[in-house]
Amino acid sequence: MAVLTIVAYLLPFLAPKMFPFLSVLTLILPLMLILNLIFLFYWLLQLKKQVLLSAFVFLIGITFFNKFYKFSGKDLIVEENDFTVMSYNVRLFNVFEWMSKQNITEDIVDFVASQNPDVLCIQEYSTSADVKFEGYKYKYILMQGDNIRTGQAIFSKFPIIEKGEIDFPGSDNNVIFADIKMRRDTIRVYSIHLQSTKISPDIHEKIDEAKSKKIFRRMSEAFAEQQSQSELIKEHKTDCHYPKIICGDMNNSAFSYVYRNIKGNMKDTFEEAGEGFGKTYDYEFYPARIDYILADKQFEVKNFKNFDNFVNSDHFPITTRLALKVEE
Repeated sequence: MAVLTIVAYLLPFLAPKMFPFLSVLTLILPLMLILNLIFLFYWLLQLKKQVLLSAFVFLIGITFFNKFYKFSGKDLIVEENDFTVMSYNVRLFNVFEWMSKQNITEDIVDFVASQNPDVLCIQEYSTSADVKFEGYKYKYILMQGDNIRTGQAIFSKFPIIEKGEIDFPGSDNNVIFADIKMRRDTIRVYSIHLQSTKISPDIHEKIDEAKSKKIFRRMSEAFAEQQSQSELIKEHKTDCHYPKIICGDMNNSAFSYVYRNIKGNMKDTFEEAGEGFGKTYDYEFYPARIDYILADKQFEVKNFKNFDNFVNSDHFPITTRLALKVEE
């Protein structure tokens, strides 16, 4: 088990285009971490020398564990220059009634009002729902698609002085960005939505061998497409000299090559200030974290929250409170 876990640590460094099969295995890396931890305690209780190997494997992979579970969060004192950011994939505000629940649009609007973020990034936005978020003087909404019109939106209480998009060839997914004048500084906020694996959170049906192979192939292809999309994002953000925040739905885990490629040396706000599993996607039997808010090193992460009890989409909203460090 220890050897397999060490091999699993290498998976985030393997490009999906070159290793499509192995890229899917990043999804079971949390399981490998948990099993190794169980063995660690088992060998410790048995007073066996194998505990040294399990302890070594756990220690070199401690950063991986922090991506999966945080034992304690952080909530620093609120100061004048703090601002809050929310990211939420709203699944078109349920316009096609995937969920039987009523008044989803109203519930989402009320929830946003209760959290009152200074910057709001929404993926799978829909103008058909006729949504009005009060209190946001500035916004950028981009809709696209032929059959199903979907898009992204950035709402801001601060002036948006520039905006644009990163187009993904052959895909309805994309990235939008807004340069926001925040007091004396300008920051760039990206809202991203990467290629979907098209795997339903409803996993009650029986999955036979043929279906499992189909799912595996579909995920491999999606991860390879995400690699291309992540490279476009990485190149684009490198050309920006403003402090940057990346919000959105990567449709991939924090153990993936895609996540690592986009994050670079940015801070994962969940790792900095989150607590628990940080679940952002509604898989019934697995605490999936596929939505993120990343922030450049210039930002101090003062808290992070995920709202996995707010069930009005297949995703859950996440928020963070940040402060831009003053250069001395």
